[in-house]
Amino acid sequence: EQDALLAEVADVIIPTTSTPGAKAAGVEKFIVRVMRDCYPKEDQEKFYSGLTKINSDSKSKFGKGFDELSSPQKIEMVKLSTVNDKPFFLRMKELTVTGYFTSEIGAKQALEYLPIPGRFEGCVPLKPGQKAWAL
Repeated sequence: EQDALLAEVADVIIPTTSTPGAKAAGVEKFIVRVMRDCYPKEDQEKFYSGLTKINSDSKSKFGKGFDELSSPQKIEMVKLSTVNDKPFFLRMKELTVTGYFTSEIGAKQALEYLPIPGRFEGCVPLKPGQKAWAL
């Protein structure tokens, strides 16, 4: 249930557009693993209490959990979290963006990907409409 909630919040931060969003990239699995393996217990508890808060605030405001809300309602709840629980939002955004752009979907579909780049060129102009390069 918690993983599904993480996926929904992450998908508001990086939604599906012309490229797949955070949910399609499996960002929630990245977030769970990084929180478990890299953050102290106290930070984990703060993060997951923020996740619980966004769900309970959704129930208070709309009468249903975050995952049951319409897209505009989800966006509204995430915007509220930028004010009501800024530390949670900033950590969630950080982990979502990192997880997304280090995933195969993020690197190959949202960014330009070249597995063997050849020689290093520090300043290469992008063509109009070209995606930024994956690192």
